Amino acid sequence: MLDTVQHHAQPHAGVPPNHLAEEFVETLRLAVPMMLTQLGQIAMITTDLAMIGRLGEEAVAAAALAHTVYFVSFTFGLGLTSAVSPLAAQAFGAGDARRIRRSLRVGLWAALLISLPMMASPLYGEQILLALGQMPRAAALAQHYLNGLAWGIAPALGFIALRGMMSAVNRPQAPLWITLAAIPVNAALVYALIHGLFGLPELGLFGAGLATTLVNLGTFIAALAIAAWRKPFADYHPLARLWRIDWPLMRQLIAIGAPISFSLLLEYGLFSSAALLMGLISTAAIAAHQIALQVTAVLFMVPLGIGMAATVRVGHAYGRKDPAAVKRAGLVAAVLGVALVSALTIAIVIGRYQLGRLFFGSGSESAATVELTATLLLVGASFFIADGLQTIMGGALRGINDTRMTLLFAAIGYWGVAFPIGWMLAFHIGLGAVGVWIGFSVGTFVYAGLLILRFRMLARKLAE
Repeated sequence: MLDTVQHHAQPHAGVPPNHLAEEFVETLRLAVPMMLTQLGQIAMITTDLAMIGRLGEEAVAAAALAHTVYFVSFTFGLGLTSAVSPLAAQAFGAGDARRIRRSLRVGLWAALLISLPMMASPLYGEQILLALGQMPRAAALAQHYLNGLAWGIAPALGFIALRGMMSAVNRPQAPLWITLAAIPVNAALVYALIHGLFGLPELGLFGAGLATTLVNLGTFIAALAIAAWRKPFADYHPLARLWRIDWPLMRQLIAIGAPISFSLLLEYGLFSSAALLMGLISTAAIAAHQIALQVTAVLFMVPLGIGMAATVRVGHAYGRKDPAAVKRAGLVAAVLGVALVSALTIAIVIGRYQLGRLFFGSGSESAATVELTATLLLVGASFFIADGLQTIMGGALRGINDTRMTLLFAAIGYWGVAFPIGWMLAFHIGLGAVGVWIGFSVGTFVYAGLLILRFRMLARKLAE
């Protein structure tokens, strides 16, 4: 049976493409479903916030605080389970079906083991928020939401591990269909549990969190069932010997995944501190900053999808020991990402005032905030491209298991360059919110440049 599995694996790993055009096609084929899956996740979060918004501003503020506590905790597991993708992709490139199965298995075990201590943070969210100086009422409401949300960490991480394995074997469509199916289910369930429809209890914010947990569980079970029973996944026997923890591979997963987690936390910390800096400037600065970031978050899904595809394509080439294809895969992903993000950035720059009015209206009382939002989106044009490049090159480096230097570069770019420059321009030069965003842009360009140099150096070493 193993021979049959390897027969399935090898044709997809294939011979290295002879033309850059083929690499473009293969990268796009992987990237598009990954982008759409990420956009589906954003659609669910947006739906949750829209439903919670019906409960009033207090509830929205509490949900924002709850997400802050939840995300910091969740990120630790996110990096570990993300490491399934490069490990499985390298195994796929090498035609090693057993290692694909082992990579998924350690990812699922990591999701379970890390989620248990991670749940402590959300379940004690109220105490954490009070210690950080938040109002007692807001902290108590946030805790209601977190009580429902915390239990969904393990299945959410398990889904990421399964998604990584499926993408590594060139089948990223299954997670997309699961996510698309989950969007309306999530909306209906959140609404029903918040307001107590169809005979369900009226649970308010706790209901919103519980609905998200149930949807996470549903998507995980669906992905697990597809992996177990649908070809080509079933040919890898992904659930065989699931009770065994492969400690040597687990150590490798941690070595790759832990730096990813800490890099994400450094980035998240920068954006959180930026929101605090905006609070020192003005209320309009906070509002404009949040909308510009929301636009960035949607735009970010494009390079994120390409970065995930770069991990897989580089991982395939690295697994089959083809240094020329490693270099080609990284180059193509970078060029493709810059081209797409540049086109989208031009569209955002052209429509920046319309975007501001979409969120704040066209009345005279919001004119100043709309103007500031438009200015931030204009300044952010260079940031969008730099952010896209760092995401894609970070993904390419994961494909060759290089994540420790990425963590160092994130510390340099975000905290050695972006924050100090943003602070100086905002408060000492007097540029305000615009200065913070210029700091973002400069720091992210430094980070992206270091990643490009690192990838070129390693690709050259592999070719020697």
